[in-house]
Amino acid sequence: MATNEHRESSTDLPLPEQDFVDSAYERLDALRASYRHRQGRVHSTHGVGNAQGWTEREALSAHLGEMAARLEGVEERLVFGRLDMADRSTRHVGRLSLSHEDGTPLLVDWRAPAARPFYQATSAEPDGVVRRRHISTRDRRVTGLEDELLDASRASGLELQGEGALMHALSEARDGRMGDIVATIQSEQDRIIRASDKGLLVVQGGPGTGKTAVALHRIAYLLYAHRERLERSGVLLVGPSRLFLRYIEQVLPSLGETGVVSVTLGDLVPGVNARGSETRPWRGSRGCPRGRRSSRKPCAGWPSSPTVTRCCACGTAR
Repeated sequence: MATNEHRESSTDLPLPEQDFVDSAYERLDALRASYRHRQGRVHSTHGVGNAQGWTEREALSAHLGEMAARLEGVEERLVFGRLDMADRSTRHVGRLSLSHEDGTPLLVDWRAPAARPFYQATSAEPDGVVRRRHISTRDRRVTGLEDELLDASRASGLELQGEGALMHALSEARDGRMGDIVATIQSEQDRIIRASDKGLLVVQGGPGTGKTAVALHRIAYLLYAHRERLERSGVLLVGPSRLFLRYIEQVLPSLGETGVVSVTLGDLVPGVNARGSETRPWRGSRGCPRGRRSSRKPCAGWPSSPTVTRCCACGTAR
C-alpha cells in the first residue's frame, strides 16, 4: 500500500475533487429546495373538502417535510471518499445517495453495498479497487486528500496524494459533542455496523474504544437497509443519562436520520420517573463473585434469542 500527502495552504489553488464536491452540494441544495417547494404547494391546496382529502394532504406534506429535514441535517463532509476501480470506473462515497436529474448516480451512500470496498478493501484483497481516496472538507471546501494504492499493477496514470485520514480526523478540534466517524470507519467496525439484524448484537470494549459511535452508525445502517419495517415499528435509543444523549444528539441527524427516539433508562415508561439508587451493600458487591452469583438468577429469565433488535442501548454500563 502506498500513500502520499496533499494539504491545502491559504495560497493554494482549489484541490482536486473540489469540482465534484461543488456539484454534489449544488444537487443537495436543489433537492432541499424542491422538497420544501412541493411541501408548500401541498399546503396551499384545500383538498377535495372531505376528511380523506385532508388526511391525504397532511400525509403528503409530512412526507415531503421529513425528506427535506433529512437532507437539511446533512451538511458537513457530504463527500468524503472516492474509489477508482479496476474497470476504470469511479465511485464517490458520501453521507447519502444523490443522483443527477437524469437519474444517473452522482454520490454513493456509505451504507450501500457499492460503498463496502471503501471500508473493507485491502492491498491483499483489493476487491476491484485500485485507489482509495479520502477527501477532507470544511465548509464545502476541499482541505485535504489522502490516497491508498491497493493494486499497483493497475495504477498507471494515477497520481497519489494525501495524509493519513484517520490521523487527520483524530487531530481535528473537538466541540464538546460526539461527531460521526463515517469517513474513518475501520474494517472491524464496518463488519459490526453491517452485521445481520437477526438476534441480539452485543459490542464489548473498554472506555474510548468506539462502542457508542459504532452503535449509532449501526442504527443509521439498519434504517437504510430495513427502512420500511423499522419506520413502522420505530427505533428506540436508550442512554444512561440525558447529558449523554445531548452529547450524541448530532450524530444521527448528520447521517441523514431524524426519526429515532432517544430516552434514558429511567424514562422508558411514560409517566414513571425512575430515580432509584442502589443500597450500599449492593454497590459493594458489583464485580465480585458474590455479585455475579446474585445476578445470575434474574438474568436467567431473559430471552436468549430475540428475533429482531429494535432497541439500541448506548453508554457505559454501570
